[in-house]
Parts: sequence; C-alpha cells; structure tokens
Amino acid sequence: MVHGGDIYTEGKLKGQELIDFSSNINPLGVPESFKNSLDEALKNVVNYPDIKYRMVREALSRYESINEELFLLGNGAAEIIDLSISTLKSILIPAPSFAEYHLSAEKWGVETQYFQMEQKKNEDGTYSLYIDYEKLNKDLEGVDGVILANPNNPDGSVLNKECIRKILEYCEKAGKKVIIDEAFIHFTLLKDQSLVKWVNEFSCLLVIKALTKYYGMPGIRFGYGITSSKELRDEISKKQNPWNINTFAVEAVKSVLFDEDYNSKSIEWLENTRAPFIKRLMEYSIFNKVYRTYGNYVLCELNGITSKEFYDTCLKRGFLIRNADNYRGLSNYHIRLAIKDEDRNNKLFEMLKSI
Repeated sequence: MVHGGDIYTEGKLKGQELIDFSSNINPLGVPESFKNSLDEALKNVVNYPDIKYRMVREALSRYESINEELFLLGNGAAEIIDLSISTLKSILIPAPSFAEYHLSAEKWGVETQYFQMEQKKNEDGTYSLYIDYEKLNKDLEGVDGVILANPNNPDGSVLNKECIRKILEYCEKAGKKVIIDEAFIHFTLLKDQSLVKWVNEFSCLLVIKALTKYYGMPGIRFGYGITSSKELRDEISKKQNPWNINTFAVEAVKSVLFDEDYNSKSIEWLENTRAPFIKRLMEYSIFNKVYRTYGNYVLCELNGITSKEFYDTCLKRGFLIRNADNYRGLSNYHIRLAIKDEDRNNKLFEMLKSI
C-alpha cells in the first residue's frame, strides 16, 4: 500500500464502514466557506475554467504575499512533485519519506540516491528522526537536486531553517535544485517554518503546498508550487495538460484560504489534541517507540507484532491504519496513525486495549 486513505478495498466495496486513521486529513471536515461557494461552482461548471486561472493566482498571491507569476498550479501537490522531479537527471531522497518521490523518479528515469535520516531519543521518552545536514551537503555533490519534506512524512519532523539555508546557498552556487514539499506545513503551527519567504532570494528553490489536507477535502485535488525560476516554471508548465484545475477546485481556493473561523478551529483542535494523543500512545506496551511529530500524524514502532499483523488486527475491528513497512528506511514493525477528533481518538484507544 503506497498511500493511506484506501477506505474502498476493505471498506465501502465490501459494505463495511471503517474508521480511517490512515489518511492525514483535517477531521474538522469541509469548511463552510467552501460549501457556501458550491452554487457559484455549479453555475460556472457549464463553462471551461479560465485557462490562465487568473482569479486563483490572485488569491494565492494575496495569501502567500508572493507575486502571482511565481505560482505553478497542480491537480494536487502530487502533480507538481511529479513534474518537478522530471526536470532532474539525478535526485537525492531522504529515507524514510513520501513514496511518490521514488515512484516519480523511477517513472521519469531519474537516477536516485538515498540518505538515511538519523534517530535520537528525546527527554520526554519520544523519538525523533532528523537530518545530518553536513552529510546531506556532501551527498548533494553527486546529484542534480534534492527533495525534502517540511514536515516530513511519515514521522512529522521539520527542517532546521538555519541548516537548510546553508544547503540553499550551496545549491544556488552549484546550480542544483531544492524541492521542498510543504503539503502538511499548516499542521506544524510554527509561524515561520515555511520556506516560501526565501523563493525570491534563491532561484534554486521550489516550495510545494497542498490545499486539500488542511482544509479536509482531498477529493478536490489542488496543490501549488512557488519558485522564482522562470526556467523551472516553464519546464514544468510545458508538461501540464490545459485546464488541469477543475471549477470546484477554483472555488475552493477562492473561498477557504481566507476562512479565519476554520483556521482558528483547526489550530484549537491541534493545540488541544496532538500532545495528549502522543502521550496516550506511549502508555500502550504494544508500541516500542512513539515519534515526536509536528504533523497531524504519528509514526510508531510496534513491540512484538509486525505492522502487517497489526494492520490486519485493526481492520477486523473496523479501523484502517497506515502500514509503514514499505517506507524505505523503516522496518516491518512501523505504522503511522493520523490524529483525529476526540471521539474517534477515544475509539482508537479503546480498540488498542483489546490487542
């Protein structure tokens, strides 16, 4: 299983409703601001979208405080990730990280090198994965570029901005590309964690974001990239199909980016839920390690049961979790759990007691 969120294979297609802890989606669901814009979307669905997506670019420009010419629009962040990787001849990928990085490189015939993330135990008993930036800098010498996630999937670690700035300075001089996947950046609750403010300073930098995870609507399929490199923007744009963003995604961008009520409720949910969720997981002997996270998901290492066995056991009890044994750099004892609302989290804790 490459992705989480497959509620169909063992769920809907078999007439079973599953409680999904495999997909990292905001449990608050679809914002009211988007629901209120559906009439406008239905009115416009009889026409082709604006092929230049001028209103979308204008909204993104206001939201990010970045010139609208610097944006690439994608059918999900996955499209921008895929096409940005296609511009390289060789790439450096962290392990573990999002499987699509490797799959895209393989599809486009891009030579791939990996670097293993380091691990440490924290004072509170959690564990953390982190990047050895000196080693990363050396490994970069043999490749055209690197892709890093901020925060990383599956563990939720964030980039050290002081260290990554030195990486950018090196890559800018050496003519290498740095792709930063910030699909989960909203969930960090760290005000200045994004690298977007550096795109004008470093033409080697491409920052990619997703609208649909934080705003709880992955079915919309919308993501975007930001880079000051016109050459890179043109190279990616040439590979895109026209009208790759549908009318409903257009209305979603216009409506949810400035939904302060939804944003404040999401922040409140995370502030009240993430730390207690991690602490609660640490109470169960079935987990050998629980990893500190800045995302809306938690990586865990199991104790005495494989991830496949744990997955099957949860499935029989009506829960879908992310078996993480296919992440390069992890073992067949790793799983990932999404953080949900209090009701579903409590149901998960009750289920864990029975294993």
